[in-house]
Amino acid sequence: MRTALLQSSGRPGSTAENLKVLDEAAGRAAAAGAALLVTSELFLTGYAIGDDIGALAEPADGDAADAVAEITGRHGLAIAYGYPERAGERVHNSVQLISADGTRLANYRKTHLFGCFERDHFTPGEQPVVQAELNGVTVGLMICYDVEFPENVRAHALAGTDLLLVPTAQMHPFQFVAESVVPVRAFENQMYVAYVNRVGNEGEFEFVGLSVLAGPDGIARARAGHAEELVLADADPAFLAASRETNPYLRDRRPGLYGALA
Repeated sequence: MRTALLQSSGRPGSTAENLKVLDEAAGRAAAAGAALLVTSELFLTGYAIGDDIGALAEPADGDAADAVAEITGRHGLAIAYGYPERAGERVHNSVQLISADGTRLANYRKTHLFGCFERDHFTPGEQPVVQAELNGVTVGLMICYDVEFPENVRAHALAGTDLLLVPTAQMHPFQFVAESVVPVRAFENQMYVAYVNRVGNEGEFEFVGLSVLAGPDGIARARAGHAEELVLADADPAFLAASRETNPYLRDRRPGLYGALA
């Protein structure tokens, strides 16, 4: 399944402008044969926008979701996008997957909040594994800091995730996560991982880009630089099946020894 990674910070503070950026990128991705487009964390609103996060937050079935569904239908590809989700009095840092026919397939709320900014503005989610079937591929959802916890990704592996989508806002000086940690996660859990970052300066943060689609062999199928970019690569189910057949990590586990981890 050809997957497009939209490495962009969009236009922080304007959902309308970010929908335009998403629409344009979806057109380019579809023209290049992509079946799926993945954005960065909080793409629809911007990340470092302070209390505007709460003001711009919408329900999972709100107007912004309808607008994204219209984009998926017009361009004929699925989209996973980061946004602040309003759920009653709570706001979650979320990612939603909408299919090419406009169906809302899955919605995930970030479970591990990073730093004071996120803890001040969001409520953590409580469901670690959220999945959907897309074109015969089991797609899992996660956000940024979540992927740095090996237990999180292993839970997805045990649940059968083939392609893990990770919208992110990864900042300096932690670029080693994109460069090293993410490919290792893909290898040790035998899955594809699409890690899609923001770029440039935003408030107090400097986002470093380096978005990557890593394969189950730990090798990057696509790697972005430090600027706004749309990169594409294939998540190949046949290669994944062959890799899982030869890699013994999941078969050689001894869960009885790991009780102390919890």
